[in-house]
Amino acid sequence: MSSPKKLLLMGRSGSGKSSMRSIIFSNYSAYETQRLSATMDVEHSHLRFLGNMTLNLWDCGGQDVFVENYFSSQRDHIFGGVEVHIHVFDVQSNEVQKDIRTFIECLSHLRKFSPKARIFVLIHKMDLVKPEKRPEIFDTFMLYLRDQSKPYGFEITGFMTSIWDESLYKAWSQIVCSMVPNMSMFQRYLQRFAEISEAEEVVLFERTTFLVISHVSPLAERQASYEKLLEQTGDGEPLRKLDPKRFEKISNIIKTYKQSCSKLQAQLQTLTLHGPSCSAYIDTLTNNTFVMVVMPPGESETQGNTIVANIKGAKEWFEKVEQ
Repeated sequence: MSSPKKLLLMGRSGSGKSSMRSIIFSNYSAYETQRLSATMDVEHSHLRFLGNMTLNLWDCGGQDVFVENYFSSQRDHIFGGVEVHIHVFDVQSNEVQKDIRTFIECLSHLRKFSPKARIFVLIHKMDLVKPEKRPEIFDTFMLYLRDQSKPYGFEITGFMTSIWDESLYKAWSQIVCSMVPNMSMFQRYLQRFAEISEAEEVVLFERTTFLVISHVSPLAERQASYEKLLEQTGDGEPLRKLDPKRFEKISNIIKTYKQSCSKLQAQLQTLTLHGPSCSAYIDTLTNNTFVMVVMPPGESETQGNTIVANIKGAKEWFEKVEQ
């Protein structure tokens, strides 16, 4: 097993840090997070991901007295050995400049104690902003943060997030998967599996969190090629658009379904969905993963048996990658 990977989660008190942690890693629903109390000092969580990887998540309380302590007597303890720093901004904060100064000071200490740390910024509670204003607010915020952080030499990746939609899964999928060392092998094996199965899309999920680990989309590639040809020739009918947020939405939906199963003292093993335009097969792949295979409409029983057989046959491949 690899050594634990330290994730440092910081931001103003009440910004939503503990709520998102509880949703992603503790199977809370968004409604259930309302009973969470404020984090006192630092809460440590040791979390297993993909079986062999341990995430050491430091959820740091955002009250002023704690933050001052992090920056003075605990600097090397808090900021040392950090692989990923996640900073959460409350989009409706009344002290935005103070929040930004706190973030910049975090970067100054990370530069000294963890210069190779990856930096992620979550502009949170975006559900409280009118949809048409969200992109402008996010882009303006990120532009300012990147400008202020230039002296410290870190690249910053930003996300708009809310506990009430799939955006949280998109952000945390990319954050956690940035620490998986063999992502390219997952991608190659998934591509090969899609080719063998003649699938339209294949998505690999981590079993506990249902975060997206990897995906391949032959259908999206074919659509892109067709649309390019359509632009050049002007001959043909436009294709149905694929939802760019479909993977994160599926994570959100299946995670909620899993929670419902748990309340009935049952476990999700397989799920098959048939629609007019495709069929989706969700099944256990390894002890640590689920796979979703999206197929064109066809003979349901024959197609289903083939997909189940392919998933069983691929299990050994993916177990080797995990190990």
